[in-house]
Amino acid sequence: MDKKQIHNIVVNKVKELNDTLPEDQKFEVNDNTVLFGNGSAIDSLSLVSLIVDLEGEFASEHGHDISLTDDNAMTRKISPFSSITNLVDYIFELTTKS
Repeated sequence: MDKKQIHNIVVNKVKELNDTLPEDQKFEVNDNTVLFGNGSAIDSLSLVSLIVDLEGEFASEHGHDISLTDDNAMTRKISPFSSITNLVDYIFELTTKS
């Protein structure tokens, strides 16, 4: 699986999440969209939902059992959730290991 495929999956899942939000909470989805921390576009419950959706998608549709909330993800100098780009990079790293 290449980064472009991963990018498409992540962006589509974030857009799906965005579509469920009330109009006044919608945000622009781009590679720099912050998913957690200062300037986050979504709340913690939405982040958990996104993580579950992504882990499920990669397991069921692409045969990659990944964990986006393990110690490795949480102790990284740059959080995988600081931007869509960083999340794509992290998932690519995980899928090339498995």
